[in-house]
Amino acid sequence: MTDFSDAHTGATPLAGRRVLVTGGTTGIGRAIAVLLASEGAKVFICGRDQQHLADALARIREVGEGDGLSIDLAEADNVDRLFAAATEYLGGLDVAVVNAARHAEGLTEMSEADLRYAIGSNFTGYLLSAQAAAKAMGAYGEDAKGQGDIVLVGSMSAYVLGPGSTVYAGIKYGIQGFAIALRRELGKKGVRVSLVEPGLTGSDMVKDGEDQVDRINKEEMLRAEDIAVGVHYLLTQPRRAVVQQITISPRMQDQE
Repeated sequence: MTDFSDAHTGATPLAGRRVLVTGGTTGIGRAIAVLLASEGAKVFICGRDQQHLADALARIREVGEGDGLSIDLAEADNVDRLFAAATEYLGGLDVAVVNAARHAEGLTEMSEADLRYAIGSNFTGYLLSAQAAAKAMGAYGEDAKGQGDIVLVGSMSAYVLGPGSTVYAGIKYGIQGFAIALRRELGKKGVRVSLVEPGLTGSDMVKDGEDQVDRINKEEMLRAEDIAVGVHYLLTQPRRAVVQQITISPRMQDQE
């Protein structure tokens, strides 16, 4: 009888891994944090709303272990504050899921202040979080050798362009290029970098008049848990392998 190992690759366990999820209080981030905690990971989450944070932590603690912080990563020095709090609680960092983002209107519908805030939340915050994660994982510097996983949650908005998507699409296209380059920069330093690009997914960010449950039932929209399963997949691959980009879209989503 053929041993199962001959037909399958090795899996990297999640139990005991120390995980930070930014934007982990609602939607995709919350689903990721809950799933990883249920697999035995110790998680730390953040979000802007204290009530959402409390609700997410209550759910996480039903299935595993976690803590978190209410913080706005668009504000100066807050990324450093977050990573300091997370690494103190976790005792180090093995996985950083960079997911915190917010909705943006079309370019001509936004004030300069709103545009700068959207860039700070959705782009600058991503780059600073990835930099802080590289430091925490021992991969910062020219000859550094560390270990860990950085997962960037982007969006299919990078190439599925709508008339009001100018700012959001531009930012997510930038994240796509950043993720590819960062994988090459950090791969030899022991850190895997993956990009997850969800299609239309039910969340507080989706501005849609139709009922999200109805659209999910029609298979025109994903559940946040569908994206969490994708993150679970890439984190459990053997260390020799990196899933550098994964796109998850509803079967019935209009691609135009």
